[in-house]
Amino acid sequence: MKTLEQAYQEFNYDALIHQQLAGTPQAINAYVECCGRHLGANKIALIWEGKNGEAEQWSFEQLADTSGKLANYLTTIGLKAGDCIAGLLPRTPELLITILATWRIGAIYQPLFTAFESKAIEHRVDTAKTQLIVTNEEQRLKLNEVQLPHILTIHSENTTEHKDADFWQVLQTESADFDPVIQSFEDDFLMMFTSGTTGLAKSVPVPLKAVLAFKEYMRHAVDLRPEDSFWNLADPGWAYGLYYGITGPLSLGHSIILNEAAFSVENAVQVIQKYQVNNLTGSPTAFRMLFGFKEKFDASIKAHLRVVSSAGEPLTPEVIHWFNHDLNVNIYDQYGQTELGMVVGNHHALQHPIKIGSAGYANPGHRFAVLNQNNEELEIGGIGTLAIDFSQSALAWFKGYGGNNRKSFVGHYYLTGDTVKLNELGGVDFVGRADDVITTSGYRVGPFDVESTLLECAEVLESAVVGKPDPERTEIVKAFVVLKPQVLATAELNTKLKEYVRSRLSKHAYPKEIEFVEMLPKTSSGKIQRNLLKQQEIAKMLEVEKVG
Repeated sequence: MKTLEQAYQEFNYDALIHQQLAGTPQAINAYVECCGRHLGANKIALIWEGKNGEAEQWSFEQLADTSGKLANYLTTIGLKAGDCIAGLLPRTPELLITILATWRIGAIYQPLFTAFESKAIEHRVDTAKTQLIVTNEEQRLKLNEVQLPHILTIHSENTTEHKDADFWQVLQTESADFDPVIQSFEDDFLMMFTSGTTGLAKSVPVPLKAVLAFKEYMRHAVDLRPEDSFWNLADPGWAYGLYYGITGPLSLGHSIILNEAAFSVENAVQVIQKYQVNNLTGSPTAFRMLFGFKEKFDASIKAHLRVVSSAGEPLTPEVIHWFNHDLNVNIYDQYGQTELGMVVGNHHALQHPIKIGSAGYANPGHRFAVLNQNNEELEIGGIGTLAIDFSQSALAWFKGYGGNNRKSFVGHYYLTGDTVKLNELGGVDFVGRADDVITTSGYRVGPFDVESTLLECAEVLESAVVGKPDPERTEIVKAFVVLKPQVLATAELNTKLKEYVRSRLSKHAYPKEIEFVEMLPKTSSGKIQRNLLKQQEIAKMLEVEKVG
């Protein structure tokens, strides 16, 4: 096995492009990289498990034919390269067909998580100037008030509720032949959104040069091998699932598993056993849930599970120990952001010292630094902001929010907003978030989204939202609410506000707890001091633990 240090020394960006891509910086297409180049061997591209017990396998050839038909339909309705096309779909074959067809015409694919409600969808499609959403009947109701040029719906039998074009019907009249639109490394192929502490979610366009970075993470950190049975538990409505559950493995010519059913330990165990999964990736929340029902993991899983990778938040020692000692497999922490992809990690395919609880080392093609308050690099033992040095990170691709807003940059450093310690091995230990973004069950939630939705309620005068520490979910969303005069704080109102945010914004972003308060702590300039509220919650938790 190659060492991490050797990988650093041997890293050659131009050679990687030649070795790993079918295209070049001046001539590339994401569909070609993830499907078109893998035709001819009749390899399985998609393994699909339906929520009602269905199961299908799609070859690269089948996906090529179907995505070609959809690509032709998209062009007949006037869509073209550079347009934004969104998928509001569960983990089904239609989702993957939509993604590949979008890339095939040179358009930009925009994921819409199926737990989003109308407000979250409206903001994202308005910001991205989305031209088409592909959806199904279950999700279609959320679009009744959304203004869009086109909606394509997967109809069920006897549909009468709306007159959208039907996904499978329009494909029947189209040709499977479609020449991919050739683009450059700087052209965008994904339109992501990330939650921030101020303002609504910000757009993160992802250029085609990122495909190479995605592949390198899969090769080095995940150690994805041709013979592996691979499953990424993350939903492709989010960055980790889309970058490394679809784009990365398909670009390597590897099959992916899409499981339509909502995550449960029982279902996950069944899928792992059925497909003899030996390379598993996901979030610590999922792995904590598996640990909670570890008795369901029998000797058959231990016999074939080879490597496990975790991203989104730090792993707990109990989970690491369980995988190591009970299942005889290494589970490694890895770190990234929507804006960066995965840039730091413990690498399954490279030899290096392992420190339990550490986020690891820079992925080859990247360099990180730990900066003090003056944005100066710290030495071993220093605690500061984790930054990515774009001047020495050939695989880095982030251009700025909306494509040009570079407020997260200081000179050639991208500031992650996370506080870390540069440890004695030259890796980083995660300390905490420097901003107010809430990490709950692997999802990043911006407090402003929740606060602004609460303010739509007639009873609410002010609100502040923080992440309250939680042993299972890392954090839960907690709202502090100031009511308008004469409005009584009741249990019924508490429930009403929770349900309003849940139905209006998202099923994962609504406040699990609401506390009614008379006033919110603020700075002299009037800014809400969420950090004080969060520290208050941490102090309460510590007091409970002390008493316990």
